[in-house]
Amino acid sequence: MNRKIITIIIIIIIAVFLSIFFYDFGKRPTPMPQITTTTSITSTISITTANDSGATPEGVNSVVNSNNQFAFGLYSEYKSQKSNIFFSPYSISTALAMTYEGARGKTAEEIQSVFHFPKDDKIRRPAFAKIYNEINKKDKKYKLSTANALWAQKDYQFLSDYFSLTEKYYGGKVTNLDFIKDPEGSRLTINSWVEEQTNNKIKDLIPRGEIDELTRLVLTNAIYFKGNWLKQFDKNNTREQDFRVSPGKTVKAQMMSLTGEEVRFNYTETDKLQILELPYDGNELSMLILLPKEDTLNYLEESLDAEKLSEWKNNLTEEQVKVYLPKFKFETKYFMVDTLKKIGMPTAFSEYADFSGMTGKKDLFISQVIHQAFVEVNEEGTEAAAATAVIMKREVGGRIKIFNADHPFIFIIQEKKTGNILFLGRVDDPTI
Repeated sequence: MNRKIITIIIIIIIAVFLSIFFYDFGKRPTPMPQITTTTSITSTISITTANDSGATPEGVNSVVNSNNQFAFGLYSEYKSQKSNIFFSPYSISTALAMTYEGARGKTAEEIQSVFHFPKDDKIRRPAFAKIYNEINKKDKKYKLSTANALWAQKDYQFLSDYFSLTEKYYGGKVTNLDFIKDPEGSRLTINSWVEEQTNNKIKDLIPRGEIDELTRLVLTNAIYFKGNWLKQFDKNNTREQDFRVSPGKTVKAQMMSLTGEEVRFNYTETDKLQILELPYDGNELSMLILLPKEDTLNYLEESLDAEKLSEWKNNLTEEQVKVYLPKFKFETKYFMVDTLKKIGMPTAFSEYADFSGMTGKKDLFISQVIHQAFVEVNEEGTEAAAATAVIMKREVGGRIKIFNADHPFIFIIQEKKTGNILFLGRVDDPTI
C-alpha cells in the first residue's frame, strides 16, 4: 500500500514539474528572426540558371563592351611586368559585379568607373544573367562553365534582398561558414569549391592568413574551359625551335605546325601586325593571336584597346595560312588591391567603404581581391581556368573619424571642470 502511495506522489510531482516548465516556456518571447544566410555548410554548390528575362541584345553588348574595356585597362597595368600575363576579365568583372550590387555612394561610383558597368539595373542584371546562362548552356562540343558563390559569416546580419538578388541574376548561392571560430576550415571549404569548379586547375586560391576572424563575406567566381581545335595540330610535326624572347635572346620551345593546302583560317595583317583566328570545335569559340612583325610588343601594347581590336577583327578574311605556334602551359596569380586602387576604386578598400546594400550599415570593406588563372595550349586544343575571390571584412571598433583642420576654425581654452573659458580665438591663416 505504501508503495502505491509513493508511486502516485512521484507521478504527481513529475506532472506538476512538466506543467510549470511548459507554462514558463510558453511565456518566453519568440526570438526575432535574423536576416542572414540559410544554406548549410557544403563545398559543392550546383550551377543554377540565372534569371535573364528582360535581357536585350543591346544590354548584353553593353556588358560585353564593359568587360572588354576593363580587360585592356587591366592589361595595361600588368604589361610592365617581365613575365607571362594571363587572367580572366570575365571572372574578375563578375565577382566585382556581385560586390557592386551591394555598394552605395562613392564606393559604387568608383567600382562602376573601373569596370564600366551599365548603371541601369534593368540593363546590367539581366545581361549578366544572360551571359552566365549562355556560358553554362548544355550540349556543347567544348567544356565551358562558370559558377558564382557567396560565403557568409553565420548569424551575421545581412540584407536578405542582397542575397536574393545575387542568386537571381548571378546564380550566386550563399553558404554559411564560421570565419570567427574556424577561419582556416572556412578557407579550405572555399578553396575546395574553387578546385571542383575548375577541374582541379585552380588550387589554394585563398592563401593561409587572408581569412581571419574579421572576415564576414567572401564572393567567388570560377570559370573553366577545355576545347579542341577545329583543326588540330599533328603531334608528329611538333619540333624544338628557337623562340625569340627579346631581340637579343632566344630560348628553345616546342613549336607546333599546320601547313597543308587545306589549312585556311581567318587572317589579316597591317604593316606592323599579323592577326590569326584559330577556332575551337563547334566553331563557337576561338583564339585570336596578335603577332607583331618585330620582336617587340611595344607598338601592339600601346595601340591595343577594345575599339582597335574590333577594327582588326572586322578585317579578318579566310585565307590559306601556314601556322607555327608554340606549346605553352603556365599559371598566374594576382593580388589586386593595389592595382584596383590605382585605376580608380580606392574607397572600397578603406574605412570610407559603403557596402550598406549588403548589411544596411557601413560596416564592411574589401580587404583583398585575389585572381588566379591557368592555361595550357597543345596540339589538341586549349584548357584554361580562372577564379576570383573578393574578401570582405568588418571594420574594427567602428568607423575611423577624420578631423582635418585645413580651413579657418575657432578654438577655446577652458577649464574642464567648470567650462570656464580662459581664452578664445580664431585661426584664419596659421602662417601669419
